[in-house]
Amino acid sequence: MKTDISFKRINTLAIPALIAGIAEPLISITDTAIIGNIDFQAKESLGAVAIVGSFLSMLIWVFAQFRSAISSIISQYLGAHKLDEVKTLPAQATLIVVIISMLIIAITYPFAEFIFKIYGAEHLILTYSIDYYEIRIFGLPFTLFVFAVFGTFRGLQNTFYPMVIAIMGALLNIVLDWILVYGIEGWIPAMNIEGAAYASVIAQITMAITAAVLLIKKTSIRLKVVLPFNKEIPRLIKMVFDLFLRTVALNAALIFAVYRATSYGTDALAPYGIGIQLWFFGAFFIDGYSSAGNILSGRLLGAKEYDTLVKLGNRLINYGFLTGVGLAAFGFLFYNYIGEVFIQDQAVLDRFYEVFWIILIMQPLCSITFIFDGMFKGMGLTGFLRNLLLFATFIVFIPSLILFDKFDLKLHGVWYTFVLWITARGLPLVIKFRRKFLPLVEKS
Repeated sequence: MKTDISFKRINTLAIPALIAGIAEPLISITDTAIIGNIDFQAKESLGAVAIVGSFLSMLIWVFAQFRSAISSIISQYLGAHKLDEVKTLPAQATLIVVIISMLIIAITYPFAEFIFKIYGAEHLILTYSIDYYEIRIFGLPFTLFVFAVFGTFRGLQNTFYPMVIAIMGALLNIVLDWILVYGIEGWIPAMNIEGAAYASVIAQITMAITAAVLLIKKTSIRLKVVLPFNKEIPRLIKMVFDLFLRTVALNAALIFAVYRATSYGTDALAPYGIGIQLWFFGAFFIDGYSSAGNILSGRLLGAKEYDTLVKLGNRLINYGFLTGVGLAAFGFLFYNYIGEVFIQDQAVLDRFYEVFWIILIMQPLCSITFIFDGMFKGMGLTGFLRNLLLFATFIVFIPSLILFDKFDLKLHGVWYTFVLWITARGLPLVIKFRRKFLPLVEKS
């Protein structure tokens, strides 16, 4: 029996994954919105959150690749009806990623000042960046643990439990943000930027505990680490390494962008911080269809259903484009109000509204790019993704950023560069997919 890729089936996977996907950026957006409205040095605090958020996103995106690798391998074995052969893999992979996260804390914590100086932070922004980071970094092991568990659920074609966990974590973070940042008079003192960091860590710990309980109670997968290592560990590590290099390239682009925005002053860094959080939100929003593509493509490849795989790609192009158009339309409808959610400083708002339209018109293209990125991860084609990101970042993004700066386009140039970068990432994926699988359909 062929794998179901109907509209209903795709959305059964995509909608819960979409909701789960926006949890992490929602935590960052909540921090941004609440901190941007504090009474004391809001611009400097917002700049610090933008810088630390970029660095933490880099760490999370680099090592969250375990999620994609685990999901890809499990879904392929599920499609081939050989799931018992990889039941020990998730626990082993989770242990590896948690150990790595602990090493990251040990390495980066003492050098926080040096790290954020590289980003261009100085004076009060540097101080706030260090304060915020030295708390939030302790949530990293729990976040990566959750991502590894999410990868297991996705491989099993289940996006419902990740959605439940993500909703709970996001809501808890919002409540704690409000309480700890602003305080409760007579009960809890206002902790400002440090309160936002504590709120995030508590939410991440709670999500990790919930994820572990649901995996143990609701699946046949156990988190007990047993030896010897599963036979797929070498392939998993190779995939993670490919995705690691890919994500390093991705975050090199983000680092250059935030550094350039920082060089234009606080009144540019703050609107860039708002813009990049909204861009991340759009990226994670479309992650619903990207996840459906990731989950189903791995299973279809394992089952060698190439004709269905091509049909899936065609359908997801349409769904992704329409989703991107919907995101852009929503943004244009509330164009003059969205910035005020984050900050009331008119100088910052003016700079933000000058470039917000670029972020919005990018959304349909971003949607298609991210969907095919997810499909390639699901099929384990990580080598191509690695090489493509290296090209898009070092041949397209960085030279374009430098060129637009020479023309003194400032934030406009930063976001024009993002448009070129996304195009360089997305178009080759669509071409490669069709060239690889259309001949296999004809042979089958």
